[in-house]
Amino acid sequence: TPEQVNYDGNSPYTGGEKSLFRERTVPVKSLPPNPWGLFEMHGNVWEWCADWYAEEYPKQAITNPLGPDKGTSRVLRGGSWSFLGWFTRSAQRDGIEPGYRNDLIGFRLAPG
Repeated sequence: TPEQVNYDGNSPYTGGEKSLFRERTVPVKSLPPNPWGLFEMHGNVWEWCADWYAEEYPKQAITNPLGPDKGTSRVLRGGSWSFLGWFTRSAQRDGIEPGYRNDLIGFRLAPG
């Protein structure tokens, strides 16, 4: 729901009711944290990931992949404030060239 995630509430996920559409990003800690204490992990802005983008994941497990044979797209996850509710799922991913910029994309610094 928009009480937990910043997305276009006019297009809710899985038949939910239409609700709030903020039409912009919200500051960190505006919404409740997830079970690991991380804020705004879904919606708000698409987050750049270190993963190389491929249409499908490899079938076998890979540790420290070297990247694709061609292309440089990186994974984006989590949807943004202007996208439909179903884009905010952590399983939702897209790929985009690292040089691309707009107000729907960000990144997260998290201590390891």
